[in-house]
Amino acid sequence: MSGLAMVLAQRGYSVSGSDTADNIFIKKLKALNVEIFNNQKAININQITKNQTKDVLIIVSSAISEMNEELQSAQKQKLKILHRSDILSYLIREKKSILIAGSHGKTTTSTLITTLIAKNNYDPTLIIGGIVPIYKNNSYSGKGKFLIAEIDESDGSITKYNGDIAILTNIELDHTDYYQDLNSLMESVNLFAKNSQLVIANYDCPNLKEQLSSKAIWWSTKTFEEVEFAAIPIAINGVETTAKYYEKGEFIDQITISLPGLHNFKNAIAAIAASRCAGLNFKEIKNGLASLESPKRRFEFKGIWDNKQIIDDYAHHPTEIRETISMARLLINSKKSFLPIKSKRLVIIFQPHRYSRLRDLMRDFASSLSKADLLLLAPIYSAGELPIEGVNNEKLKELILEKNPSLCILNSTSILDIKNLIKSKSEPHDLVLIMGAGDITKLSKELLKDQLTN
Repeated sequence: MSGLAMVLAQRGYSVSGSDTADNIFIKKLKALNVEIFNNQKAININQITKNQTKDVLIIVSSAISEMNEELQSAQKQKLKILHRSDILSYLIREKKSILIAGSHGKTTTSTLITTLIAKNNYDPTLIIGGIVPIYKNNSYSGKGKFLIAEIDESDGSITKYNGDIAILTNIELDHTDYYQDLNSLMESVNLFAKNSQLVIANYDCPNLKEQLSSKAIWWSTKTFEEVEFAAIPIAINGVETTAKYYEKGEFIDQITISLPGLHNFKNAIAAIAASRCAGLNFKEIKNGLASLESPKRRFEFKGIWDNKQIIDDYAHHPTEIRETISMARLLINSKKSFLPIKSKRLVIIFQPHRYSRLRDLMRDFASSLSKADLLLLAPIYSAGELPIEGVNNEKLKELILEKNPSLCILNSTSILDIKNLIKSKSEPHDLVLIMGAGDITKLSKELLKDQLTN
C-alpha cells in the first residue's frame, strides 16, 4: 500500500492514508505531502471529503476488515471503493510491465530485475514488497517505459493482472487461509499466466513444470537442455556463485553472481532471463551483475552484538527457512564469507506467521527448523487470525524433537523474553539468525540498542 501511495503521490495525485505505525515509509510519504492519520477512525473520511473538491477514491487492501471504521464510513457516504489490486492494474496498463509472482523469491527477483534495468539507464517504475538498495525504497515513479511490480498471490487478486512479461519463480502450497489446496492455487496462477503476453517460468520447479497450462519460456540452474536460459554453478562460496551461462543450449559466457546462496543464484538467473526478454542485451546484463544486492530483510546483516553476528530474514515458509539455513551453514563452513566474523554455531530465533500456515505446514516447519544448533520459538504472530485449537509452539517443538531429539528448543512468551533468553543461552561466535514476517523484525534493533546503552 505504501508503494502505491508513493507512486501516485509522485505522479501528482492528492493522497491520504492511515497507519497506526510510524516507520520509514510513513516518513517518506509525509515528505511527499501525503496526509497520514495515525488511527483508523470514521472521522478521517469526513475530513478527506470535506477538504476535497474532486471525487474521492478509497483504496483498501485485503487486510482491511468489514468492521474497519474508515471503510464503513466510506460505504455510508457511497464513495467509490477499490481494492489495491485494481489500482496496481491501472498502473500496469500504462507501462511495459514486468510482473513477478511465485511462492518464494518474488521480492529478491523483483529487486534484481530492477537493479539490472536501472543500472542500464532505463529509469523504471517499481512497486515492490521490500526496500531496493539502489533506490533505498520499495517504490519509485520513473520516466522509462518499464514498470516492475511484485504480484501477491495470497488473496487471489493475482488473476486481475494483464502484464506484458510475467515471471513465475516457483509454486508451493501456501496461504492456506485462502486456498484450499495446491490445485486451487494453481488455478489462480494459470489464469495469471493466461492473461500475460509472455510467461517466463522456473523449469526446476516440479509444480510449474507439471501444472503450468500456458506456453512458457523456461530457465534452469540444473540443465541447459530444453530451456531458453540456464546457468550451471561451478563454484559456490559465502560471497558469490560462478556459473556457466547458456541460451537455448548454447554456451554464452562464464558469469559471477555477487550474492551468496543457491536460492539467490536462482533468483538472479530468473532476473537475467526476464531482462533478456525485456530487450536488454547480454553485455548490458553482465555489466550489471556486480551491482546486484538483496533487498532489506533478506539475510540482512544487522551488526555484531556481544561478539555474535545478527542476521534478520523474512523467511516464514518451510522452504524459505530451509534455504536460509542452508545459506547460514554455507557462511559458517565456507572459507570466504561476506560476514566480518567467523561463526561456529547457528542459533535460530523463529516466529511462526499465521495459525493457518503453521497448522497446514507444521511437519515441514519441524523438518526445516531441526537443522539449528539452538532454537528459540517466538510467540505466533497471528496476522489477524484467531487461534486454532492444537496449533501452538509446544506442538511444533514436539515435532522438531522427533527430527532432532538432542536439539535445545526454548519457547518464549514475548520479545522481551526472547531478549533475555538469547542473552543467557547464546555464546561468543554464534551466528544468530532471526526469521519471520511479523514483529520479530524488531528484535535485532532491540539487541543492538541494548548494547549501545550498556
